[in-house]
Amino acid sequence: MDPEIANGWLEEYFADWVRALAPRVERMACTGAVLTIPVTPAIARVGGIVSGQALATLADTAMVIACAGHFREFRPVATTNLDVQFLRPASGERVECTATIVRAGKSLIFTRAVLTAEPSGKEVATATATFAVP
Repeated sequence: MDPEIANGWLEEYFADWVRALAPRVERMACTGAVLTIPVTPAIARVGGIVSGQALATLADTAMVIACAGHFREFRPVATTNLDVQFLRPASGERVECTATIVRAGKSLIFTRAVLTAEPSGKEVATATATFAVP
C-alpha cells in the first residue's frame, strides 16, 4: 500500500486535534502500519516528556490506519477497547508507532502497537485495541 494514500486518509477522515499531532504514515501493508509524530512543545510536559494522551492518540490512530490497510481502503471502525501500557518516559525527536493486525474477523479486528522514542530506539509504550467493523 502507498503511504501517501494513507496520509491523505489522515487529512480527510481524522479530527483536527488528531492532525494537530502531525502524524505521518511512514510504511503500511495489509498486516499493519508505521506512523510517526514529531516531539514538539505542544505535546510535551515539564522536562520535555511526551504526554500520555498524545501517545494513546498515536497508538489508536496507527491501529485504525492498520485496519484500513487490512481492508486496502479506508473504512470507518469504532474503537471498542484501548489499553495502553506506559513503559518509560518518551522524549527525543519523534515517536514511532508500529501497529499490527493480530486477528481480523467479520465484526471485530484485534490490533497491537509498540511505540518507540527516536532516535534512542527505546520502547516507551505498548497498546492493544479492539475495533468494531460496522
